[in-house]
Amino acid sequence: MIETLLINFLFLLIPVLAYLIFFENRKFYFSKYILIILASISMLLCMTFPIYLDNGFIFDLRLVPFILAILYGGYKNAFFIYIFLNVYRFYIGGDGIFQSFLFSTLVFVLVSLSSRKFIRLLPRHRIYFATAVSFITIIFYLTTLSFQTSLNNEFWILSIHALMAQVIMMVVLTCLLEKIIANMKAREAFLQSERYHLISELSASVAHEIRNPLTVTSGFLQLLSKSESISPKEKTYVEFSLQELNRAEQIVSDFLAFSKPQSDNMVYSDLKEETAYVKNILIPYARMHNVDIQLSFHNSLAKKFDKSQMQQCLINLYKNGIEAMKEKGGILSIEVSEHNRNILITIKDTGNGMTAEEVSNIGKPYYSTKVEGTGLGMLMVHSIIHKLKAQINVESEKGKGTTFTITIPV
Repeated sequence: MIETLLINFLFLLIPVLAYLIFFENRKFYFSKYILIILASISMLLCMTFPIYLDNGFIFDLRLVPFILAILYGGYKNAFFIYIFLNVYRFYIGGDGIFQSFLFSTLVFVLVSLSSRKFIRLLPRHRIYFATAVSFITIIFYLTTLSFQTSLNNEFWILSIHALMAQVIMMVVLTCLLEKIIANMKAREAFLQSERYHLISELSASVAHEIRNPLTVTSGFLQLLSKSESISPKEKTYVEFSLQELNRAEQIVSDFLAFSKPQSDNMVYSDLKEETAYVKNILIPYARMHNVDIQLSFHNSLAKKFDKSQMQQCLINLYKNGIEAMKEKGGILSIEVSEHNRNILITIKDTGNGMTAEEVSNIGKPYYSTKVEGTGLGMLMVHSIIHKLKAQINVESEKGKGTTFTITIPV
């Protein structure tokens, strides 16, 4: 029995090692599916080498990867593992197939209900939560098994070993997964910091040099547009040229915002004035696209920041939300609240939404989901958030909308 449990231990560790060796540098949205596949392989190996009981039933550690897949991947990603588990259990045969199906279905449904809450927990609390779920699951399994077999010495030995093995392995695997996630976030934060530094240096050295010829060219074109010696068609060409120059000027201004140090416009505020101001100046733009802006404020914490930069950050996020709903209209919900000494700014739209790949690329230079976009607006948002030592989280679903959550430590 102990030898079989140790072999199951090895099967559970192999996917984690394989992920660290081959897949750790992949993007997180892709890595989630890789983890599901590795969890399926781990579960298959555990079921292939189970502990055989005298009454015909079998026991293994298949529930460990199954529960982890549901908690970290959600029911949509774990549904494949659920199907895989029951099909392979039917293929193995023997007694307990129907009981295994009922038990796995019950675990799948109940654990899925807590998946979203689990993801929102702190890493340490996720370890406690996963361990508790594993403990309750194995206790429930052993309780149901006690009604179908005699409570002899074999049963009690199995119960003790199964309980210890499942709980210990759940703790070990959850700690490893949290370490992997923490390393990925640290690496992304480092790359993002390097990206901001590069953009800051580039913009400071180039933007001013570009702005000077733009200003001169724009001035001569404005004089040319007032000339009576050119035809109306030629004036149209001049107007188009001026529009493009203005757009280039805006791009240069965005570049300059990256290198702009903290100004003298520093305030100590709870963000009530800033969020309301940005809402008021964007109401006409929102009405033009049939969007209703709803602001909810429940915050008593204050933070020192550059007022103009914070307003520019909020303007970009509000505008993105409005433009995501310009086809059908909708509601832009802004909520400012507090939690554990953090100011939370939640900006939610009911627009087109984004895929996981699009979400992962937000904030990268020149990446935009809009055809006419440059991507500099969101890069500016990330830069300002970075200066505040804050975090920005994006949740989006295609066709249902996007939610930006900014967490500002106080």
